[in-house]
Amino acid sequence: MKKRFATKRSFLLCSLLVMALMLGACSTGNGTNAAPEASAGTNGASSAAKTKISYWTIDRHDMDYMQEQVDKYNATNTDNVEVEMKVMADNYNQAVEVAFASNQAPDIFRSGDFQTYVNKGYFAPLDTLLSKEFLAKFDGLLVEDVYTKDGHVYTLPNTGQFWRLLYNVDLLKKAGYTEPPKTLDEMVEIAKKVTEQGKAEGVYGFASNFKNGSGFTRPAFASGSLSSETSHEGFNYQTGEFDFGMYADIAKALHQMKTDGSMIPGAESLDIDPLRAQFAQGKIAMYVNHSSEPAVYTSQFPTEINWSSTLVPTKDGQINGVTWVNAGGYIGINAQSDKQAAAVKFLEYLYNTDLRTEYQEKGLGLSVLPYVNEAAGKPELKGIEGFLPTKYDGIYPATPISVTETKLEGKKASDVFIEYILTSNQDLDAAIKDLNTRYNKALAAARTEGLTNIQANPSFSAKSLQGSLGQ
Repeated sequence: MKKRFATKRSFLLCSLLVMALMLGACSTGNGTNAAPEASAGTNGASSAAKTKISYWTIDRHDMDYMQEQVDKYNATNTDNVEVEMKVMADNYNQAVEVAFASNQAPDIFRSGDFQTYVNKGYFAPLDTLLSKEFLAKFDGLLVEDVYTKDGHVYTLPNTGQFWRLLYNVDLLKKAGYTEPPKTLDEMVEIAKKVTEQGKAEGVYGFASNFKNGSGFTRPAFASGSLSSETSHEGFNYQTGEFDFGMYADIAKALHQMKTDGSMIPGAESLDIDPLRAQFAQGKIAMYVNHSSEPAVYTSQFPTEINWSSTLVPTKDGQINGVTWVNAGGYIGINAQSDKQAAAVKFLEYLYNTDLRTEYQEKGLGLSVLPYVNEAAGKPELKGIEGFLPTKYDGIYPATPISVTETKLEGKKASDVFIEYILTSNQDLDAAIKDLNTRYNKALAAARTEGLTNIQANPSFSAKSLQGSLGQ
């Protein structure tokens, strides 16, 4: 019986690997990937002597540009390295798992599930492979459980999502406002005034995509982390426990806009693309999202409206922390590869200043690396200037929220807050108290089972993150 089960499992793994490799092959530019044949020269090098490495990525938006860079590297590098890039389709993490299980994993690959990749030994420690001079480029950025673990560096930062309040300049001006809101009360007031003036024409002051939890987390994570010196994702780093009171103010503001009728009708079932379509048509005055939006309004929903972006409002306009920047790891090197030295050469190439500044200037992504932002010119993308890194953007250490929610009994925090915002059928203080109790019970269970080693850090201050990405 065991033998039969093992046979089935092996067949399944093989099948999944074949599927993953086929999907990857369909997505890669094999027609331009091969480096020119090297003729035997004075150094005796030939194409047969090249070290060939495989590079997997899930990024599709930049695949044409990155393929050009890979081709350029293959044609010009003096290290006798040839890279084959595969742009994987869906189920990337599953494809990586299968590849490692069958000893066919890539030599260098895009970071996905950091904790899994490190715990299972997929990533090699980069601090043993890269020079101290190279790693110095990332000083102050390598936060624990995002890029490092137990004193070792496993992946490096590159680009990030920067969160802002997007607003229709003309709608605010028509309502009598020449500046965007800095406080939550101002945001509520502006939304109400815009709606009063434009409701007859289908214009509303605010929107969020409450079809899923991000309808709350998009504005809440941005405003909450900017307001708090101690917390992110409801987790207080200083106490090592959850306290969702950090979101009380933004939840009340969203609730008030819903009560005032300032929220676009149907927000409870609204998804992000329909929201964008309405904003592009001039029907929404304000909403919160990240730095992908300029590209959206250039290609997906081209618009002629006069829009801009600004930091998300806080309760009193004071900034005690930084706006959370979603900036996971970029790439790592296979711990089992026998071509790590070649992979290191390619990794260093991917981080050269010219490549990274051109990448940003073309509007393919905003860098979190100060050495890139100091050298880069203005990106070639309308509206992107408002999303460029400021003093008040930062990368937070990891929180245990994901693993905690695997042990959670009852509703998740995002669902509880959305219910409060849209229905008014619960007391907010009582709801927050219940969330804190349930999440901390689940966190204790996760710690007991060894699922997280994130503990209290009494010296943590989000103010120390100010200025880490920009000025």
